[in-house]
Amino acid sequence: MILEMKVPSPGESIKEVEIATWLVQDGDYVEKDQAIAEVDSDKATLELPAEASGIITLKAEEGDAVAVGAVVCLIDTSAAKPEGDAPKVEKKEEAPKAETPKAEAPKPVAAETKTYATGSASPAAKKILAEKGISASNISGTGKDGRVTKEDAVSAVPSMGTPTGGSRGANRSKMSMLRRKVAERLVEAKNTTAMLTTFNEVDMSPIFALRDEHKETFKNKHNVSLGFMSFFTLAVVRALKMYPAVNSMISGNEMVSYDFCDISIAVSGPKGLMVPVIRNAENLSFRGVESEVKRLALRARDGQITVDEMTGGTFTITNGGVFGSMLSTPIINPPQSGILGMHNIVERPVAINGKVEIRPIMYVALSYDHRIIDGKESVGFLVAVKEALENPVELLMNNDVKKALEL
Repeated sequence: MILEMKVPSPGESIKEVEIATWLVQDGDYVEKDQAIAEVDSDKATLELPAEASGIITLKAEEGDAVAVGAVVCLIDTSAAKPEGDAPKVEKKEEAPKAETPKAEAPKPVAAETKTYATGSASPAAKKILAEKGISASNISGTGKDGRVTKEDAVSAVPSMGTPTGGSRGANRSKMSMLRRKVAERLVEAKNTTAMLTTFNEVDMSPIFALRDEHKETFKNKHNVSLGFMSFFTLAVVRALKMYPAVNSMISGNEMVSYDFCDISIAVSGPKGLMVPVIRNAENLSFRGVESEVKRLALRARDGQITVDEMTGGTFTITNGGVFGSMLSTPIINPPQSGILGMHNIVERPVAINGKVEIRPIMYVALSYDHRIIDGKESVGFLVAVKEALENPVELLMNNDVKKALEL
């Protein structure tokens, strides 16, 4: 029996996928539920499992865009499983053919070399050579009677823009469907939103002190590290409750505000930037946030993230600091209206109670859609985030560190 395998629908809005990689070869025997291909949609990379066991015949090439519901391969379910590994057919090396002796070609007669007179140059050539500090007597001219022409002078003195032996190759490769979709969304965000960015700085000393004191106990008890994302996520949740317009979106002529906080976190995966969502972050503790961040980051790294895990989200946090970024203007993740950018932490001199001290400082940036978020709300939101990060024990832990960290 020949089974036609069709492209399943990864999501309601997805109409086609791209064959990223075939994990099997044409004519291989595959087992049911064995991953046979990786397919890119505009939201994620997914594995395509075999629907039955048998001999597979591929009907699409890597890089092909295939409509949802189209046949991508055939599986002959009546074929018997081969015993052991199929023997590989080795190509026999052909014995070298005896070469027919060839008549020796006559040696070329050396061309007569004409010696041009030196020292004579055209006015244009003299000007070029004078600018470069080269004497016409050092050049063999190709003009009449050995006269140095303008072309001789130019070729004898290459300009700085002339390639001088370095590599000048270029490589052209097709962008994945996921990368193309990300590009479209970024352009859409720039073209359809009134995007502005406001900045502030955060003294990370209190968070450093908390982590230094409790990170070992936290990790031993919860099997997850106490990182910065839990502090930033909970600070954002608190600020979203204070400024609900930042937790809103535009739908046609209406503004939709949410009473929950689904926080998207930008992570780098093998296929590029992915933005999985922490659902109902307002109900999570420090341990809950860190565990969810770890789970989503691992799934993104291993290419196992699903469309559902990246769908939705009411606000985004992105951390360019892990790559060394000092400051940036993050682009809104549509249809959301705000995104918070974290950056690297650098020791900087700051004024504390009239004295200069060295503190670990992080610059933070909030990009927002000015159509529904006013300057007062955007600045107030970012200040609320700053206050929570600089006073986490009172504002994020209710003055009970051990209870908040579940130690």
